[in-house]
Amino acid sequence: MSRKYVINALIYILATLGANYTAAWFIPFPIFGQVAVGTFIFGITFTQRDKLHGAGRKWVYGTIAIAALANVIMSAVLAVPLRIIAASFLAIVLAETADTEIYQKLLRYPWLVRVAGSNAVSIPLDTLLFTLVAFAGVLSTTEIVSLLFGETITKYAIGILVALWREGKFIWQES
Repeated sequence: MSRKYVINALIYILATLGANYTAAWFIPFPIFGQVAVGTFIFGITFTQRDKLHGAGRKWVYGTIAIAALANVIMSAVLAVPLRIIAASFLAIVLAETADTEIYQKLLRYPWLVRVAGSNAVSIPLDTLLFTLVAFAGVLSTTEIVSLLFGETITKYAIGILVALWREGKFIWQES
């Protein structure tokens, strides 16, 4: 396997670990509501995972599985509440699977179309699954709605920035 794919897989796995570690640390985010600190990290994962497709679908799914299991292990060791562990595992497996399958259907299109198309489904799915499983009954309805809105917007913005940052610079058009 190419060194590039190994590095991209490691970045993806480490980003999911960092995001889940900080998933319950909230900050107010003007206009968009509140956002978990981990959302700023997790926004990277959707596009980072898209970078793995050149290595093949099996590589992508293997990386998702390693990330999901690593998050369960890390969370259990750190005594993260079970609701966060379950939410994380469910969101990673389901949202990243949806992202992978949509991305695969868009392979004939340019990079930014593939990323935007797959993120259009996986980001709201991930946010909805994680937020409801992790925080329903713990946070108020107002706080949950605020999280859903703020985190979705933040993940999209970060995903776009990561998609545009290629080869050490921002690339606005494909060559």
